[in-house]
Amino acid sequence: MAGNSFGKLFKLTTFGESHGKAIGGVIDGCPAGITLDFEAIQHEMNRRKPGQSKIVTQRKEADEVEFYSGIFEGKTTGTPIGFLIHNTNQKSKDYSHIKDVYRPSHADYTYDKKYGVRDYRGGGRSSARETACRVVAGAIAKQFLKHVKINAFTSSVGDIFIDKPYQDLDFSKIESNDIRCPDAATAEKMIAKVSEVKKQGDTIGGTIMCVIQNVPAGIGEPVFDKLHAELGKAMLSINAVKGFEYGSGFCGAKMKGSEHNDKFNEDGSTQTNLSGGVQGGISNGMDIYFRVAFKPVATTLQKQETINSSGETVEMQGKGRHDPCVVPRAVPIVEAMAALVIADYMLLRRQETKDW
Repeated sequence: MAGNSFGKLFKLTTFGESHGKAIGGVIDGCPAGITLDFEAIQHEMNRRKPGQSKIVTQRKEADEVEFYSGIFEGKTTGTPIGFLIHNTNQKSKDYSHIKDVYRPSHADYTYDKKYGVRDYRGGGRSSARETACRVVAGAIAKQFLKHVKINAFTSSVGDIFIDKPYQDLDFSKIESNDIRCPDAATAEKMIAKVSEVKKQGDTIGGTIMCVIQNVPAGIGEPVFDKLHAELGKAMLSINAVKGFEYGSGFCGAKMKGSEHNDKFNEDGSTQTNLSGGVQGGISNGMDIYFRVAFKPVATTLQKQETINSSGETVEMQGKGRHDPCVVPRAVPIVEAMAALVIADYMLLRRQETKDW
C-alpha cells in the first residue's frame, strides 16, 4: 500500500488499523534539541480521542502515546521518532454483519476493488482512527513552531453557521463546549442539532475554520508546491473531507478585481486579507485562514439499501459506536495537519537560506 507518508523534510509515516493491536508512526526530519512537553502532546490526543462527550462515538480509548526512539532526556535527537498508540476497546463483532456488504459512500467497495481484500472491522486502514497518529506528529510540529499560532474551530454544523468574522472570536473559548465552537450561542444550537440527528440514527456534516498566525512572509513554493496547494492536500487527506477553500474561497469568484485586491500598507501588510495570507503560493505575512468541509458520516443506524460482494441488493443497518458528526473531533486533526505543512515549509526555508 502506497501513500502512507506525508511531508518532505518533516515527514510522517503511519501504520495500523482501527481494530488491530495498535496504530503508530514514525516522524523523520524533526530537528534535534526540541524540549518536548509530553502533557501538551497528550492534551492534543485527548481533544481527538473517542468517548469524550455525548455527541461523539462512545468507543473508549485512552489514546496514550508511547515513544520508542528519537527522544533522549525529554529532547528530540534528530533521529526518527517512533511511537505507538494501543487499541484497547475494539468491538469487532459490531461489524460482522457487513463482512460481505458494502456500506454506501464508505471505502468498503473501493478498498475491495483495489486490493481484493478488506478489513471490515471498523474500516481497517480507512478508519479515521489513523488520524490519531497525525495528531501526535502535529503536536510535536507545533512545539517546533514556537511562535506560530494555529487555531481551528467548528464554524458550521448542517445549516447552522457562525455569523461573525474570525477576528471577532475569542479562540480561548474553543474548548469551552463539546462542539468546539468559540461562539457560545451558536455552539448551543450546534450541539442541539447533533443530538437531534443522533436520536434519529442519522449523521450530519459541517465545516471547520483554521487560522494560522505569525507565519513570516516568504514561506512556500511558486509552482506545483504552492503553500495553499499543500494545505489543501493535507486537509483533503483527512477522512470525510469534501472541500477546502482559503481566503475568499468560492466567494471570490463572485467579485470584481477592484473589490477583491488587497491594498498594501507601507510595511508590506495589507488593509484587507481576501488572499488568505498566501499570494502566488507563498505566504505574505498576513493571517493564513481556510475552511474545510466534512461530509456526514457514512455509517448510520438507519436501514439502507446496498449491495454485497456478489452484487446482490441487500438491506443493511449500522451497528455499534459511530460519530453522529465528526467535526468536533476533527478540529485537532485539522490543526495537526496544518502544523505539519508549516513545519515542512519552515525547514525548507531554513535549507534554502542556510539559516541553521
